[in-house]
Amino acid sequence: MLRTTANRSWQKRQLFRGWYSSKVENETSRKESSSTKDTKSSNKEQDWKRYSPLYETDLQRRAIIDSMLRINDAGEVGAREIYAGQLAVLRGTSIASVIQEMAKQEEKHFACFENLLYERRIRPTLLMPLWKAAGFSLGALTALMGEKAAMACTVAVEEVISQHYNDQIRTIHENKWQDEEALKDTLREFRDDEMEHHDTGIEYDAESFPFYRALTRVIQLGCKAAIEITRRV
Repeated sequence: MLRTTANRSWQKRQLFRGWYSSKVENETSRKESSSTKDTKSSNKEQDWKRYSPLYETDLQRRAIIDSMLRINDAGEVGAREIYAGQLAVLRGTSIASVIQEMAKQEEKHFACFENLLYERRIRPTLLMPLWKAAGFSLGALTALMGEKAAMACTVAVEEVISQHYNDQIRTIHENKWQDEEALKDTLREFRDDEMEHHDTGIEYDAESFPFYRALTRVIQLGCKAAIEITRRV
């Protein structure tokens, strides 16, 4: 009888320990989950305050960065469409794979800037349809003039874009915007990609196109005009 009572008492103690342990674990898990949610919520609030015009304190800096990213987004759309236009004409030729590789990098650049516009609540340029049509037309037209003309177009465009990225990197550096270091690193990476495209165009005999200087000059003037227009619209 005593042994049975002792066994029952022991079982009750075990059940209580199990119940209490489970309760403590659940309570700890709930607190950790609540803490994680609070941290995420806090981070979202900080991001909102950082990028929202409602909380922006340096309006001049905000305007400069917004303009940079709006132009870059439009520029990458234009570059992507140029290569699409070239591939529409030159698909199946000896340089098609080269153009496709450059187009992939432009697609990556475009995706990055699209995300940055979304995160920072920046509107894209109102002239996006125009730049899409202009880019595709330029790519297709130069491709119809031959492979060397297509490569000359690449050289001209990528030279302007590389210089533009350099100017943006210099602006961030000279203004000592420490919390834009990640953006500066992104611009450096993309600038190097564009310079690689430029060098690829030279490697594929762009300079041997009969009207190389005239063609590149016209294209570069058009690119610089597009940058200035996009800066304002």
